[in-house]
Amino acid sequence: MYVIKTLNGISEIGLRRLPRGVYTVADEIAEPDALLVRSADLHRIDIPSSVKAIGRAGAGTNNIPVAEMSRRGVVVFNTPGANANAVKELVLAGMLLSARNLAEALAFTATLGERADPEAAMESDKKRFVGTELAGRTLGVVGLGAIGVKVANAARALGMRVFGLDPHMTVEGAWQLSSDVVKAGSLAELYAASDYVSFHVPLNDATRGLFNDAALGAARHGVVLLNFARDGVVDAGTLRRGLAEGRIARYVTDFPKVEFADDPRVIALPHLGASTLEAVENCAIMVVDQVRDYLEHGNVANAVNFPTTRMARAGQARVCVANRNVPNMIGQLSNVLGNAGINIAQMHNASRGDLAYNLVDVETAVPEQVARQLGAIEGILSVRIV
Repeated sequence: MYVIKTLNGISEIGLRRLPRGVYTVADEIAEPDALLVRSADLHRIDIPSSVKAIGRAGAGTNNIPVAEMSRRGVVVFNTPGANANAVKELVLAGMLLSARNLAEALAFTATLGERADPEAAMESDKKRFVGTELAGRTLGVVGLGAIGVKVANAARALGMRVFGLDPHMTVEGAWQLSSDVVKAGSLAELYAASDYVSFHVPLNDATRGLFNDAALGAARHGVVLLNFARDGVVDAGTLRRGLAEGRIARYVTDFPKVEFADDPRVIALPHLGASTLEAVENCAIMVVDQVRDYLEHGNVANAVNFPTTRMARAGQARVCVANRNVPNMIGQLSNVLGNAGINIAQMHNASRGDLAYNLVDVETAVPEQVARQLGAIEGILSVRIV
């Protein structure tokens, strides 16, 4: 029996994939095996020692103490790509809002009821909202993950020229990306070429303030910035100066700031990126499947702290070991099992930076005493027998 605690409303479509009789799911559980979360801030709560996995129904994990969980051997999952289409569509909407002055036009039509002659007012004032078409314009996409690739491909379909940059692009992403997307040699080249720049990167030390004063100096005069990634990717001071000087024509974002609330050049949405029924369901299904596969079989997919590790099962039991990535760990694991007379049927080891993860299938049951011996090895973070 596995016990799952939900800290936000996780879609029932996803939760139904946890078989009754095998799983208990509730929002008030003292010692859960796993947590399922969307936006709840886990930095503010004590996470029980019983927790073996945390599943985030979304891409960002800033609300989860990932470093602390890594030290405890707790695998943290997210759902990259599950909300990619929802965000892509919102980015396209943001470009259209900016290009066609739609926000101002909507505000104007809301006042027509106050006019003595609404038809005449509309015909005389509509020239104030003349915009530009996206076709023929250039979009720079910073970050070509699941969302960035979709945005780039959609922009090409609209007739835009697209520059892209991502030094960490995956092979899978490269296969999906339109061959017409131009690979930029640097951020400066991308900024200089682009009428619109859309950011699709996580927020970390390398990307905080990614669009800064140097970037503003390299960018085209009158650039439109689209930030549906994370607040902080665009430096607030740079944005303020760029808008004041007219070097940034528009800033379209999913992360409103009070200081820009009255600036008509800023189009701010209330964090709607993943707010579609489809995205919520996709995220729930994906995160539930990942957490279930980990609890039942020890497999790891789409974890933000441990390496992807999957292996078809063989033997009678499976030993799942999270550890620091140090020499001779495999030898020590094998030695403990061998001394206990336990034969290894197969094993798989993978590492990711300072962390590693092992799946070891054995031909006999593993006594609790042996599991404790494995856990006592220096560098071992967690041991599970499934």
